[in-house]
Amino acid sequence: MNKIGLFYSSTDGNTIRVAVIIQQAFEQMGFGVVELFDVAEFYLETMLEFDRLILGVPTWNTGQLQKDWEAVFEEFDQLDLTGKRVALFGLGDQAGYPLTFADALFFVGDKARERGATLVGSWPTTGYTFRQSWAVEDETFIGLVLDEHNQPELTQERVTEWVGQLGVELGIK
Repeated sequence: MNKIGLFYSSTDGNTIRVAVIIQQAFEQMGFGVVELFDVAEFYLETMLEFDRLILGVPTWNTGQLQKDWEAVFEEFDQLDLTGKRVALFGLGDQAGYPLTFADALFFVGDKARERGATLVGSWPTTGYTFRQSWAVEDETFIGLVLDEHNQPELTQERVTEWVGQLGVELGIK
């Protein structure tokens, strides 16, 4: 059975709620067990126990890391993530912050790549209305992006499709 670590931070409860939806989707699709870790309560070195990781990153204010990710961000510099496949999901507000939509996803993704990880799980930008995002590379988001403020009705469908995609990209399907 595949074991995947999902590390997230959540202030208002949206990111943990999405993390649970992702965890349930993996289980329902028979892709293995996803263990949840709040970065405020666990050291990032716990990531080293997993070959496959999912990182949940909400964006706050004008493109900033959520406070718990910000508090542990320097811990990344101690990690060797070489050979690990990392999928990212991020939450943002495309209407309230159209110039910095889901920017924090980029910061965590860039750090994971810097530490040797291979990113998987890019997601199309179609269906979103924003002007700019650092999380866009080659015309796609570097991970699943969700907007619980303006498009909460699309979350379940997007997660289900993304988890199906991850089954292939994480090599577990």
